[in-house]
Amino acid sequence: MRSVTLTQLSMPQLTQPLSAPSSSKRSAMQSGFVSVDLERLFEQCFGQTFRTQLCGGAAEPFYQAASAENGNTVAKIFYRADYFRSAMHEVAHWCVAGEARRKNDDYGYWYAPDGRNAEQQREFETLEVLPQAWELTFCAAVNHPFDVSVDNLDGGAENLRAFKQAVQIKARSLLAQHSVNHRGVRWGRALAQHYRGAEVVLPEWLDAVSQ
Repeated sequence: MRSVTLTQLSMPQLTQPLSAPSSSKRSAMQSGFVSVDLERLFEQCFGQTFRTQLCGGAAEPFYQAASAENGNTVAKIFYRADYFRSAMHEVAHWCVAGEARRKNDDYGYWYAPDGRNAEQQREFETLEVLPQAWELTFCAAVNHPFDVSVDNLDGGAENLRAFKQAVQIKARSLLAQHSVNHRGVRWGRALAQHYRGAEVVLPEWLDAVSQ
């Protein structure tokens, strides 16, 4: 999911799949983190109950809502190329989006271009704490390194340390407070079981994967 603002989409555009897989696939396979494994696991967890698929091979991430009008009977979460972390990040945004948001392409948001000013960057970080906290719990579940994404190539986050701390605090609260019926908890536990043979995501794993 790209840089979010609170404005509704008017003409959502679905990105086209890449014509060829990126060279990152070999390194991902060597590390044991292959994005298609996440696609299969997501299908097992949510394919039937939420009629949603996780799909790689996109030039840019995009959420395509199910729409009988357009013939899309299944919603699709597109992540970039074969990037494992992109898949994790997009699932985190899906876990945050409520039922009404999930009825709209890209959850009804449009996305600011790179090069935000300080005020826009602070707004971005405020909105991103929750999805990136979920993403941290997912990375902890699979023992994959995690770092926050400030998503602003034209100027780094001025308060990066505070943003990282906010994500860490929120991640710990998510592990402590949410019921098993929450999609984020279900996904985290499915990841932990698949990659670690554990039933739950443990709080001490958060520090272990954080960079």
